[in-house]
Amino acid sequence: MNKNRGQIRGRRQLFATALRYAALGALGTIGGSTLAKRQRLLREGKCTNRGICRGCEAFEACTLPQALSAKQVLARADDDGK
Repeated sequence: MNKNRGQIRGRRQLFATALRYAALGALGTIGGSTLAKRQRLLREGKCTNRGICRGCEAFEACTLPQALSAKQVLARADDDGK
């Protein structure tokens, strides 16, 4: 009987480990695909920040029309403030 308990515990541990690694793999895949999609959208010239330009990390290098407009407004505000 003691031998069966060891086998059951071993199987449970095997399944728990397999599920843990499957979940880790799924999270890695989801994260990787999200990053890849963001990079693809940036290459295609589509906004990834829902049009909120000033808080975007790609604002300085962005050439989308909305970002260019925001840069012009900021430049005018800087010129008026001097």
